[in-house]
Amino acid sequence: MRILLAFDGSSPSQEAVDEIARRPWPRATSIRIISVVIPYVPGAAEFVPGATTPLSVAEDHEREARETAARAADRLAGLGAPVEIVARQGDPATTIVEEAREWNADLIVVGSHGRTGIQRLLLGSVAQAVVARASCSVEVVRRHSAVAA
Repeated sequence: MRILLAFDGSSPSQEAVDEIARRPWPRATSIRIISVVIPYVPGAAEFVPGATTPLSVAEDHEREARETAARAADRLAGLGAPVEIVARQGDPATTIVEEAREWNADLIVVGSHGRTGIQRLLLGSVAQAVVARASCSVEVVRRHSAVAA
């Protein structure tokens, strides 16, 4: 079984890691943790000589995404399944779905903030978009406090 875990370091994505860690999985399971970095759009000041280059900022964001995902990989190390980390740039929902398709994932696991109403309308929902677009199964792990409310 191939599990693609979408991880951004948030508490909902951490709960998704915890959910994977508490379950028994088939012996041939492998896990890929994807951390998606929204492409960096430089401000006008960054075109001034001596300013930080857009490329170095994008590289820093990708490095931070890998470091964040490495913490999730450490949590899953006890499962005995191979765990790998990938960092990609792009729209999170689109990138997660594309990665799942290219890697032939059997399951995508994604956390949800549990937003409703105007917050969901304004902020969107990566989890909802992944569910709508994915060609494999998707498990949405909701925050325990969101479920209880």
